[in-house]
Amino acid sequence: MAWFLRPDAFSAFENEEIRDTIPRYIRVVRREEPPLFRLTQRIFLDVGDDPWATHDEGLQILSKCVVEGGCPKEKRDGRTSLLELKALLAKDLLRECRLCEWKCGVNRLEGEIGVCRVRDSRVASAFIHMGEEAPITPSGTIFFTGCNFRCIFCQNWDISQFPESGKRVDERELASIMDELRRQGARNINLVGGEPTPNLPLIISSLNLVRENFPVVWNSNMYMSEEAMKLLLGLVDLWLPDFKYWNDECARKYSGIPRYRETVTRNLKMAYDYPPGEMVLRHLVLPGHLNCCTEPILRWISDNIPDILVNIMDQYRPEYRASKFDEINRRVTTEEMTRAYRLADELGLKWRSVS
Repeated sequence: MAWFLRPDAFSAFENEEIRDTIPRYIRVVRREEPPLFRLTQRIFLDVGDDPWATHDEGLQILSKCVVEGGCPKEKRDGRTSLLELKALLAKDLLRECRLCEWKCGVNRLEGEIGVCRVRDSRVASAFIHMGEEAPITPSGTIFFTGCNFRCIFCQNWDISQFPESGKRVDERELASIMDELRRQGARNINLVGGEPTPNLPLIISSLNLVRENFPVVWNSNMYMSEEAMKLLLGLVDLWLPDFKYWNDECARKYSGIPRYRETVTRNLKMAYDYPPGEMVLRHLVLPGHLNCCTEPILRWISDNIPDILVNIMDQYRPEYRASKFDEINRRVTTEEMTRAYRLADELGLKWRSVS
């Protein structure tokens, strides 16, 4: 165990609810099992005329490995690893960018800019975060600049809305950052922003170069395209998604996003259904949005992805440009949070052990 970790660093894993909900992630943290990205390096494929069909075949093989425990080590024999194929497909998505649901179609390989405004992948900061949820802390967080959302209450607006800030990194530099965080005692590598999705090709290529073993945490607004989601399957050991809105009008008004509910619920189901499907979902309670957003979101979780951990967050504060909207220019009240917690209990959600 690295020197950084306190003697009680793994105490959260003794909580029965946490232990039973994210068991594989815990084993990877403890180095008892390899992370998923290491398994993708052991699966070799003959890539034919339809590389996406080959990728789907690889996902089926990997799913069986995860369910049954471990993948056999095969000889390469001139074939392509599943991780290498993911990197190639991710790069191809940049030609007419389809990484997120905006599907801008710009050629980012030639420096064209879409909604996210990310030209080059840049890291604003990378450090061991001690303030994440209990099973995730201490977390090796890597904050990328740029975002495909325009949240008027963004607490990280200085990096999400200014993608030219931060330090430009290539795949080797990013791999080195990941390795160093793990060596310093990070429980995981937590990819966040801004938003990590515009940087997916670089992230996948970097995973092929790292030396350390660590679980990958995907800390995201979950507005990826279906193609990008398929590339993430088999790489993410623990999903850390946001689910902000149920009402699409709220998503358009406060984040400038169309088709929010349709996209995010699809991606959450894809993440949940593909093994191991382990997740800590964050829902930020917005003032005055219990009826239109919080309550239907919690009911959807209960009906569709019940076996996850849920963090019902009271951390909203009117940052950035939120003061221009009177209805959210305040903190949430104790009464509002009590209503949310009561409903979570009634639905049997696993939320009390997370923070």
